[in-house]
Amino acid sequence: MSQQEQLNNFLNNIAEDLNGFIGASVVDLDTGMSLASISRSHDFDLDIAAAYNGEMVKAKFKTMNALGLEGGLEDMLLTLQNQLHLIRMLDNNIFVYVAVSSEHCNLALLRAAVKANVRKHQLA
Repeated sequence: MSQQEQLNNFLNNIAEDLNGFIGASVVDLDTGMSLASISRSHDFDLDIAAAYNGEMVKAKFKTMNALGLEGGLEDMLLTLQNQLHLIRMLDNNIFVYVAVSSEHCNLALLRAAVKANVRKHQLA
């Protein structure tokens, strides 16, 4: 199985596991580009989300460095009024970004589904 197929299967499995799934992408931090993405919403632009979320992750790494914080970045959560957005690092240069409706999914289910699929697909 190619790496692209593995990433697509990973994202499809996350989408299947989460009620209220909106979209997800695997993002290269250096370029801010999606390596793979899936969306259930035609007006949710994952390429734009990938680029801006990449900048946010880079800023968090700079903050951690400035504060002298030890340990790595595991994940970041953004809570909107009706959505949850989770960014989970797969390694130092790649992260997965997942957006769900907060009406149909909660933080615990979101984190558990992403973590289980990272393990299942051996991505981290």
